[in-house]
Amino acid sequence: MNTPTVAPYKQLRRPLDDRIVAGVCSGIGRYLAVDPVLVRVGFAVLCALTWGTAVLAYPIAWFLMPEEPAAAEPVWRDPADPTWGQPPTA
Repeated sequence: MNTPTVAPYKQLRRPLDDRIVAGVCSGIGRYLAVDPVLVRVGFAVLCALTWGTAVLAYPIAWFLMPEEPAAAEPVWRDPADPTWGQPPTA
């Protein structure tokens, strides 16, 4: 019996692929279904309006937001791997 690997609810996580610093704004953008660039611009505006006080929220969110789990098999295989010419195992 196969169990679903997708959670029945949205999860706020830092992605592994769309990062500039730590992936906080990208994770918030994915969670809210908004372009991460808009979240980054909004965060920059918020930092300017609060005279930099909002910058303290970023490392706190970085610490509290879990990272996405890594994929089981990397997308690109390493040619230096001795098993590179063989088909991947499931």
